[in-house]
Amino acid sequence: MNLRNAELGKGYIIRSILTDDEELNQFLFSLGCYTGEPITVVSRKWGSCTIAVKDGRYAIDLQLAAAIEV
Repeated sequence: MNLRNAELGKGYIIRSILTDDEELNQFLFSLGCYTGEPITVVSRKWGSCTIAVKDGRYAIDLQLAAAIEV
């Protein structure tokens, strides 16, 4: 399952990041999104998804949310 389909407010563990773009992988890593890290979907609105990871909240687009497998 990916973050697009994840239940709001429920904690998950990132299983993998499904992208071939190394720059995107580095960006997600800088946010704290990497395999084994806990993540929560806070909300979904207007084509974006707000996630909580580590001590921060970030808005990502739904295409990127679909690349994060939990």
